[in-house]
This record gives sequence, structure tokens and C-alpha cells, in this order.
Amino acid sequence: KLKKKLSALVKKEEELTAILPEKEKELFANYVNAHNEFSSISNSDSFISGFRLGARFVYDTFVEK
Repeated sequence: KLKKKLSALVKKEEELTAILPEKEKELFANYVNAHNEFSSISNSDSFISGFRLGARFVYDTFVEK
């Protein structure tokens, strides 16, 4: 499912890049990079929050009286 969505995303990006003038291609590339950086940080934050929640469940289950 994820591979299919990624493939569609790449296709749309290629289509858009093909019709953009050079200045707008650079602007779009900068936007894509900024979005990727944001997504990476957001995904890391979500993982950390989930991991901490799981650790609390384990602690409450096995350690807390």
C-alpha cells in the first residue's frame, strides 16, 4: 500500500517538475525538502511519544505495585 502511494507521489512530482519554469522548480524543490525535514521530525516525535507510552505500560504492569 505504501509503495503504491509513494509511486503515485513520485509520478505527480515528476509531472509537476516537467511543466514548471526553472525558477519555480527550485522553489518547489526547496518546498519538498522543507516538507521532508518537517515530516522526519514529526515522525520521530510520534515514535518517541509512542515508545514512552509503551514503556509506561510495561513499567505499570511489571514494576508498579
